[in-house]
Amino acid sequence: MAMRKFINDPKNLVSELLQGFALAHGKKVKLAGTNLVVRAKPKPQNKVAVVTLGGSGHEPALSGFVGKGMLDISVPGEIFAAPGPPRVIEALRAANRDAGVLFIVLNHAGDVMSADVAMEMAAKEGLKVRQVLTHEDISAGSRENPEDRRGLVGSLLVMKVAGAAAEQGRSLEECAEIAERVERNMATLAVAVSSASHPSTGEPISDVPDGRMVVGMGQHGEAGGGEQPLKSANETAEIMLPLLLKDLDIKKGERVLVMLNGVGSTTLMELYLVLRRVKGLLEERGVTLARSLVGEYLTVQEMGGFQMCVARMDDELIKLWDAPCDTPALTVK
Repeated sequence: MAMRKFINDPKNLVSELLQGFALAHGKKVKLAGTNLVVRAKPKPQNKVAVVTLGGSGHEPALSGFVGKGMLDISVPGEIFAAPGPPRVIEALRAANRDAGVLFIVLNHAGDVMSADVAMEMAAKEGLKVRQVLTHEDISAGSRENPEDRRGLVGSLLVMKVAGAAAEQGRSLEECAEIAERVERNMATLAVAVSSASHPSTGEPISDVPDGRMVVGMGQHGEAGGGEQPLKSANETAEIMLPLLLKDLDIKKGERVLVMLNGVGSTTLMELYLVLRRVKGLLEERGVTLARSLVGEYLTVQEMGGFQMCVARMDDELIKLWDAPCDTPALTVK
């Protein structure tokens, strides 16, 4: 495939990306150390810090959520690759404080490996860190075996509510409990209609035939088990939402948050059509759409498709979701 991206030398891609990102959002973030993305105005030391890691190429995630009310530090890796343990422990050291550090990790093999090594190093150094793993992709494993499930856009919800709790001055144990509660009560399913290309090579990272869609495709083009003819917006919602509600065992009278995350080239027009049908399906089941979010938050370059995340909400989680934040990719006033 011929390259169709405006890049320079692929070897410098991530460092140049981060420099441009910091320039674009200089009032909110800055680069520190070995290209760590940190808050431009640090959080007070008496409040819990929130840290994450993940590969580049998924912009605005994850560094786009660094800022007041969300993350304190993001450790970006190379394109679609986790950062190594030395940079992760550098971030945990930089964030370390008496209040502690909440370390949010998406369940992908490379991310988990780097995080686990860094956690071992942190323990030896006496750093106060609690790790929370997000694994809500229902296509990759059963609820009884969460270690098989990938972390997808639900990580945004975890970062938002845990970051709000940290900003309010809650303890590390309280922030971790909130993060784990919402992680247990969310589920995500992805659908893809076209492939992305690797920005360093221009080569496709998966294959979706014309006129087909794949339900369950992963963040990096990992195969899903649901290839079928391309459906309408309504029909796609009718396939995906019931599977998510069943996984969570959502009952009549409950409240949910629904996020529709475009993964690169699917338009807002399409996502709004899907959300409209989601609302109708929930009403038919007596379930309240308490909150919704539609946009591009965790992308895969120019892949076509979206991720649908459903989360069971309670009064506290709704208040934390509504709490102010100010980051490059999400602002709540």
